[in-house]
Amino acid sequence: MRTLATALVFGGAVLLMAASPSAAQAPAPSVPPVDVIEVSGLVDPVVVDFVERSIEAAAEDGAQALVIQLNSRDAAVSDDRMGELAEAVETAPVPVGVWVGPSGARAYGQTGLLLDAADITGIAPGARVGEFGTPPEGRDPVGGAAADRVVDASVGADDAVSLGVIDVVAPVLGDFIVGLDGLEVDGRTLSTARVVQTDDGPRREPTAQVRFAQLDLLDELFHTVASPPVAYLLLLTGLSLLVFEFFTAGIGIAGVVGAGCLILAAYGIDVLPARWWALALLVVSIAGFAVDVQTGVPRFWTGVGIVALVVGSFFLYDGLSLSWITLLAGIAGVLLAMLTGMPAIVRTRFATPTIGRDWMIGETGEAVERVAPDGLVRVRDALWPAHTNRATPIAPGDPIRVVSIDGLVLEVEPESGGARDYRERRGR
Repeated sequence: MRTLATALVFGGAVLLMAASPSAAQAPAPSVPPVDVIEVSGLVDPVVVDFVERSIEAAAEDGAQALVIQLNSRDAAVSDDRMGELAEAVETAPVPVGVWVGPSGARAYGQTGLLLDAADITGIAPGARVGEFGTPPEGRDPVGGAAADRVVDASVGADDAVSLGVIDVVAPVLGDFIVGLDGLEVDGRTLSTARVVQTDDGPRREPTAQVRFAQLDLLDELFHTVASPPVAYLLLLTGLSLLVFEFFTAGIGIAGVVGAGCLILAAYGIDVLPARWWALALLVVSIAGFAVDVQTGVPRFWTGVGIVALVVGSFFLYDGLSLSWITLLAGIAGVLLAMLTGMPAIVRTRFATPTIGRDWMIGETGEAVERVAPDGLVRVRDALWPAHTNRATPIAPGDPIRVVSIDGLVLEVEPESGGARDYRERRGR
């Protein structure tokens, strides 16, 4: 029995060895992934930190390369901080590529430093690069001496490649990643694709897994707030809501939302290159509108508010311009609120609508509840809020006389002992 068992075990082992692949047939090791991040809008402090963290994460997580999908018109950080980011890209422990895309994307201003520092660059047809300005001290111009055209102007994809500003034209991000295959960086050769035979001939297909990373929710919020149109509109909205809350009294939803808008706007304007005198003009404009809102009639301060609003809006940012849609939305929205909406609210809040109720002066009635000094009375079978002198409280059921009207509140006194016949005053 022992001999039979041994033979069965040995036979099973032989079968398993025959079924398993040989050492020469072992599967090839997996291809390291490629990390991709997207940089859109102005390159602000949030984006700079995000790119630096992504470089470190790509190296720690075993990525063979990091690709930055770029669509930015400029940077909202200092030249020194942008230089530090370019240095981090240039000395990254993993190869870094920059792809300007998709079609319609832009890479303007200080973003040229990223193109200069990257190991390989690509651009989508329809995208443009340029307007890089004079490079910071110690850095060569993007594209070398042949790139004078992109100092103050921009060029399309084909011209960017011919000038040496961009390495390759890649219609989509996948083509750019496949094009990284075979690139040698610091003694390492990237492997992102393989050649396969098809009916149409050989072609390359991607083999590397692509991992996408993006800003977390809080960082995305601050990055959005640092956008010029968003910060501008938040500022005007916050100031207008605080004025609205002031005239409606109390602390309500408008006040809380307005304060939140101002806090976010303050962060965005602090990051952006804002002119502080233009910011002061916008504050003065809202204050000027508020002065005349009380009267309900546009006067001198309304004119001051309009002029300050227009000038402050057009010159708020230094080196950045707001679109006509943003300017129209901001200026027209404030004018509509301050010249029509706000005066109507103030009239509703503070007006004394006594027209048509003068007949009530001198009328008598009775107290429904104790009036000391406030209470409720009945005059001609209608209930009215009432107020009387603290020295002469009125008990429930006692007769009263109406002496005046303050809004919807009747000023009353005890019927007996009245100093004057108010029916006589009503007749005059």
